[in-house]
Amino acid sequence: MKKITINKKEIDKFSKLAEEWWDPNGKFKPLHNFNPVRLKYIKESILKKYKNTDKKHPLKNIRILDIGCGGGLLCEPLSKLGAEVVGIDASEKNIKIAKLHSRENNLKINYFCASPENFKIKGKFDVILNMEIVEHVENVNFFLNQSTKFLKKKGLMFVATLNKTLKSFFFAIIGAEYVLKWLPIGTHDWNMFIEPKKLINICKNNNLILQDLFGVKYNLINNDWEVSKDTSINYLAKFEKY
Repeated sequence: MKKITINKKEIDKFSKLAEEWWDPNGKFKPLHNFNPVRLKYIKESILKKYKNTDKKHPLKNIRILDIGCGGGLLCEPLSKLGAEVVGIDASEKNIKIAKLHSRENNLKINYFCASPENFKIKGKFDVILNMEIVEHVENVNFFLNQSTKFLKKKGLMFVATLNKTLKSFFFAIIGAEYVLKWLPIGTHDWNMFIEPKKLINICKNNNLILQDLFGVKYNLINNDWEVSKDTSINYLAKFEKY
């Protein structure tokens, strides 16, 4: 039986919301608020590894693959920083929205409707992004295995996801979906969340060594997201391929 990573139920769920990707006050508002933190970390990590003297386009000549790119919320700012960006997503509606928005902003981003196991492209990438996607796929091990094949040796992979704890259940599902109404009810399935230790072991089995891991938490006072030592709800990990 052929292995797949596509979870049709999850794809359908996000396809129904596709029109709202670029509405900062819509269903993806939490992701818009979360974007600056993850973008800053990705940019700084890339610059630390790949030196670039171009101040206007600091990510020039850096090739990035965003897997599960959605409407392109990360692809576009990375492209504006000079990176050569490719985005893939298993939802045709997401890709349609991403293409349209990038054209409207005159950005050269290549988008494809695909999942890692059925995507084909020449050459490998300096950076792979798996942001808020592993908790929505079938067979995380196979998903990361297929993602890694596109990464250059010594390249970086970033994974952002939700920890599988009681705290994440109450805050990320009960709090965010039912109480605060930040997300549509049913956005997340706690059974698909993954502990950092398990993610690290899966990545290690796929030639990825952990370089950094930290939590990201919401600051009610400042109404924004910030880096934290607390990984019990959201966390972001950086790996290097050996």
